[in-house]
Amino acid sequence: MKNHYQLFINGQYVDSSNGEVFETHNPATGEVIATIAKGTKEDVDKAVEAARNAFESGKWPKYTGARRARLLNKIADIMRARFEDLIKAEVLNSGKTVDAAKGQINQAIEDFEFYAAAAVTLGGETKPVPNGFFNYTVKEPVGVCGQIIPWNYPLMMAAWKIAPALAAGCTVVLKPASYTPITAYMLAEICHEAGVPEGVVNVITGSGSEIGPYMTEHPGIDKVAFTGETETGKDIMTRASGTLKRITLELGGKSPNIVFDDCDIDGAVDGSLYGIFYNTGQSCEARSRLFVHEQIYDVFMEKFLEKASRIRVGDPFEKGVHMGAVISESHEQVIDGYVKVAVEEGAEILYGGKRPEGPEFEKGHWYMPTVIGNVTNDMRVAQEEIFGPVVVVMKFNDEKDVIRQANDTIFGLGSAVWTNDHGKAHRVAAAIRAGIVMVNSPISAFPGTPFGGYKQSGFGRELSLETLDLYTETKSVVSYIGSRPLNLLGL
Repeated sequence: MKNHYQLFINGQYVDSSNGEVFETHNPATGEVIATIAKGTKEDVDKAVEAARNAFESGKWPKYTGARRARLLNKIADIMRARFEDLIKAEVLNSGKTVDAAKGQINQAIEDFEFYAAAAVTLGGETKPVPNGFFNYTVKEPVGVCGQIIPWNYPLMMAAWKIAPALAAGCTVVLKPASYTPITAYMLAEICHEAGVPEGVVNVITGSGSEIGPYMTEHPGIDKVAFTGETETGKDIMTRASGTLKRITLELGGKSPNIVFDDCDIDGAVDGSLYGIFYNTGQSCEARSRLFVHEQIYDVFMEKFLEKASRIRVGDPFEKGVHMGAVISESHEQVIDGYVKVAVEEGAEILYGGKRPEGPEFEKGHWYMPTVIGNVTNDMRVAQEEIFGPVVVVMKFNDEKDVIRQANDTIFGLGSAVWTNDHGKAHRVAAAIRAGIVMVNSPISAFPGTPFGGYKQSGFGRELSLETLDLYTETKSVVSYIGSRPLNLLGL
C-alpha cells in the first residue's frame, strides 16, 4: 500500500488537473490511511480519450479471444501472488473482516479466470436463411465503458466490472467509491503489469456528484455499468438517455428470507444469520426481511437471538471476529435512524439497536447486529433499504400470503427459501419476483451464475456468460452466394 494514490490514466499515475486530493480512512479507527487524487471533469476527458484511442487505434479490440484470455489469467495469477497485500488494503479501507475480505478477493480472482475461459468461446453464430444466402453473426466489443462501483465490495465489484469488459475487448474508465478507492488502483496496476495495453484500463477518483454524472453523459463513453443505490441508478438512466448509452444497473434490495415450518431449523438459523450479518449487513442482496412460519417462530427465534448474541463485533484483523465496522459515521447515523423509526412505528428491538460499548469502539464507526420484531410489511424498515446489520422479523402462516408479502416491495434482487419440501421450494422460487433465489443456502452467487435484479433492483446480469452480451454488439452479415446475380427490380 502507498500513502498517496494518483489517477491512473493511459498506463501512468498522474496528478489531478487541479492538484487537489482527499483523504481515505480506516472505518474501524477513523484514521487516515492514504491521500487520493481528486479527479475533475478535465481528468475524465483525459481518461476517456485514452480509452477511446486504445479502442479505436490500439491493439486490444483486435486481439484474439485466446490472447485476451492469457492476459486475464495473468491478472489472476498476479492477484493470487499479492493476495495478502490485497486483503490488508481491503480490510484497512473498508472495515470488513479478514475472513470476508479473503472470500471476496478469492472470488475476484476467480472472476478473471472465468472470463478468461469465456473470452475463448465468445463468438457469433450462423443462422438459417433462404437458399442462395449465407448469414453469420459477429460479436464485437461495445466500446468505451464507464464503470461506477460501490464501497461495500471494493475489489470484487471492480473485478465484476473490469473482467467481462476486457474479455469482450472493451476499454474501461473505472470510478471507485471515494470511501474505498485503494484496491481499484492496485488492480489497475496489476492489469498494467500483466501486459494489458496502455489506455485499456483507467481509474478516476473524485466527487461522485461531479464526475459520476459527467461520465454518464460523456459522449465518448459507449456504455455505463453502475452498482449502487436505486435513486442514483434512476438518475444515471435519465442522463444516459441523451446519448442512448448501453447501461446496466445493479441497484438496491430488500430481500425476503422465508423460513417454512418443515425446514431444517438449525440450518435455517445459521443461513439466515449469515444472510443479513455477513459483510456487516452492507450487501445489496442482504436478506433483511425475515419471514418465519408461526408454527416454528418461537423455537426459531430463540435459537436465532441466542446465536446473534454470540456474533463478535470488533477489530477486523482479529481472528474470530464476525462483523467489522460500518463504512462511515454518516452511514452509522443512517442505520441508527432507521432503528429509531422502527420503534416509533411500533416495532420492538429484540437484540442490538445501538453502537457497541467498550473502549475498542470509541473510535471508528460501529453498529451492533440488530434484530427487530413486531414488524409489519408496510413499515419503513420493511420497505426501505437500510444497508446495515439490521433484520426485521415477521410471522406468517400461509404460503400464498408470504409470497404476496415477499413481492410487496419495489425491489427484486435476492431472496431465500428454507424448506425440506423440494416441490414447495421450487414452487415458491417460481413465484418470487427476484433475480436470485437461494434454496436452503445463504450463498447468492458464484462466478458463472447470473447476478442481478427485477423491478427497481435494476436490470442486466453480472458475473456470468450473459454479462458478455452487455459488453458486445451483435453484427449480422448477410451474403448472397447464389450462382446467378440477383435482379430484384426485374430491370
